Amino acid sequence: MSDVILDKTQDENIPDNTLRTRHEDNHLRRADLNLLTVFDAVMQLQNITRAAQMLGMSQPAVSNAVSRLKNMFSDELFVRSGRGIEPTARAHQLYGPIRQALQLVTNELPGLGFDPQTSRRQFSITISSPLDILLAPKILSRLSQRSHCVTLNIESLVNENLDNQLRYQELEFAIGYRGIERSDFYNQKLFDDELVLISSRNHPRIGQQSSECYYFNEKHAVVRLSNHCSFSSPYYNTPETQQRVCYQGASLISVMEIVSQTQMLALVPGWLAEQNAHRLSLKIDTLDWMNNKLTSYLSWHESASKDKGNLWMKDLLMQCAELE
Repeated sequence: MSDVILDKTQDENIPDNTLRTRHEDNHLRRADLNLLTVFDAVMQLQNITRAAQMLGMSQPAVSNAVSRLKNMFSDELFVRSGRGIEPTARAHQLYGPIRQALQLVTNELPGLGFDPQTSRRQFSITISSPLDILLAPKILSRLSQRSHCVTLNIESLVNENLDNQLRYQELEFAIGYRGIERSDFYNQKLFDDELVLISSRNHPRIGQQSSECYYFNEKHAVVRLSNHCSFSSPYYNTPETQQRVCYQGASLISVMEIVSQTQMLALVPGWLAEQNAHRLSLKIDTLDWMNNKLTSYLSWHESASKDKGNLWMKDLLMQCAELE
């Protein structure tokens, strides 16, 4: 009895933070950390079968691991959606920290660093329109030259949740005409685009006076202004300028098609206008009287800055942009 009392007395004399640390250590030792690699693969692919193939495991083994993960985190984590599965809000919340931890361990373990010649890693990036037209073919071509194992998923649809997608590493990088102005993000300038004014070659008034005059008098077509990533939004941010807008398209390609068949005007990057001028019978005018420079940026969250795979992909993306 006295031994029991003595042990209890010793525990009572131990600081609360030390007892809490002991409890956390014991809990961590009981957790199967190998399950985290399964979680990472399932989150990336959102499909049990493909995750099993990626991990070199059987499908039942991955399903069993997912069940154990649900118990570990006291959450469903994944629910069925069509032929695949969809992560819950809790799974999205866990993904960033777990992926960062796995990447840090992988970087430090001998022989487990990122090797593009053998890695089966899949990267996801977003490139806002119209930069996707310019850069995506070059990026995919360069990737095929550098690695036959690494895969890349490119999205052109940028939404209001972009910063969270990068923070939780649902996306590794974003390329667009706007950086992310937050302290935990990095923005690397890539190159400057020069905006020009396009119109139909059959427009009855264009060419009779300076572009500044008809810019303020004619109707305009733009990429949808409600999209916060629309590069044209700053040029139509007052009631007076918005009154000139008659058409809002989902992409610059649709905007240019409309301009070619109407008497509207549009602002577009010079390289895009040159690519389509002959096909669409467009007239191109310079905009020397206004600030027509548009800077493109490569953006990423600080959590991706030390991962060797991300550093390799960042270097590849910047090399493609340097060709401009």
